[in-house]
Amino acid sequence: MKILIVGAGRTGCSLIEALARKNYDITIIEKDKKTVEAITDKYNVSGFTGSGASKESLLAAGADTADMLFALTPIDEINLLSCMQAKRVGTLRCVARVSQPDFAAERKTLEAEEGIDYIFNPKYDMAEEAALSIGLPGVVKPNGLFGGYLQMITITVLPESPLKGKTLIEVRRELDADILIGTVLRNGKLFVPDGSFRIEESDRIGIATRTEDLFKNLKKIGIVKTPAKNIMIVGGGKTAEYLIQMLLKRRKNISVIEPDFERCRELMEKFPSVNVSLGEGEIAEILEEEGIASADVVVSLTNSDETNMVTSMYAWARNVPSILTRVDAPGHLNLLHKVNLDITLSSSEISVNKLVRFIHNWEAGDAPNQIEKYCSVAENKAEIIQFTAGDDFIKPGVCFKETSFKLKKNTLIASIVRDGELVMPSGFTYIQKGDKVIVVSDKKNHIENLNEIFA
Repeated sequence: MKILIVGAGRTGCSLIEALARKNYDITIIEKDKKTVEAITDKYNVSGFTGSGASKESLLAAGADTADMLFALTPIDEINLLSCMQAKRVGTLRCVARVSQPDFAAERKTLEAEEGIDYIFNPKYDMAEEAALSIGLPGVVKPNGLFGGYLQMITITVLPESPLKGKTLIEVRRELDADILIGTVLRNGKLFVPDGSFRIEESDRIGIATRTEDLFKNLKKIGIVKTPAKNIMIVGGGKTAEYLIQMLLKRRKNISVIEPDFERCRELMEKFPSVNVSLGEGEIAEILEEEGIASADVVVSLTNSDETNMVTSMYAWARNVPSILTRVDAPGHLNLLHKVNLDITLSSSEISVNKLVRFIHNWEAGDAPNQIEKYCSVAENKAEIIQFTAGDDFIKPGVCFKETSFKLKKNTLIASIVRDGELVMPSGFTYIQKGDKVIVVSDKKNHIENLNEIFA
């Protein structure tokens, strides 16, 4: 596959790093010559110095024969124009990053009228990731929603966990938790476990649960005590605004600390029920004045990694149950992971995951039952894939307990969505035409359509 990447910022470089290990023909287009030279020296990619919005530059970089173009510069207009120009000269698929609310609101129109295949808004995506993580401690990482029905999470088994030492059958029976454990990472090795598999301390286990039952099941397995109600957001930018909109629908009590007076006024006018405070001075004093002692969650979303890290470290020292920290620099991400400071939110990391998922979906587009949703889990060793069972599904009506229903090694069915209802599988479950089937499998199995899950 031939891929063009316009813009060598943090997201562009992270995408190159994610794709460099695969057999893709990648060309980076960037205006700064030194940046192009640095990237081509580090990775096995081609580089072209020029503007991604220029038809001449795009043709020189091979856009007329490219399978895919990602426009990832900081300027929305350049990204959109780059995609439009690339489409006109023959690029098959184009993806644009936009951050301005006006462009984001017109996403569907731009996709339909200009032929842009996918437009994503990193600020909205970060807010969505934060909303999924609200109330979760650092031992829990949300991996994504499937159709709004199924929540995928990863948890680390602590010494005091009630999961420790139990088989999967015992977990389901003794804890009465309607969950499915789909992956286990132990000392870097992947397991897709069966019912007899016994969980050990420090295992990182991937769990599937009904979205509506997430906190109830986390409470049963000793991860959370009570749902989060009081949310403190530090930094009132656009990401925070999106997050407020999401949390108000869930009837959360929200307070926002923002250092800019005019932005405070805007937020107060938009969200009368939200407590918006002007925060100037030492961050510790501000947090105390605004009631950090009663916060269930602190979300630090300023544009400064350093401010976010200091805010989160202070929240940690004040025993806030759940802390979410926005960080952009990879070094800061690694630092927070080392000290296990709860959940980190990285715009480039979130965006790259979405873009890699887009590539996988497109690559499987010609399969008989094409991939509808895709999520990489277990440190990229396993994948969660959603298919729809079509006319050519080879085992309709066969119960999972039947010997003829034998799956590939390290493959299991996490759930089925039938007529809008989620079905958590048992031995008596079966698949019929029209079912949406969510599969967990080792990436080495290379499953691209539903019939490939069988041994």
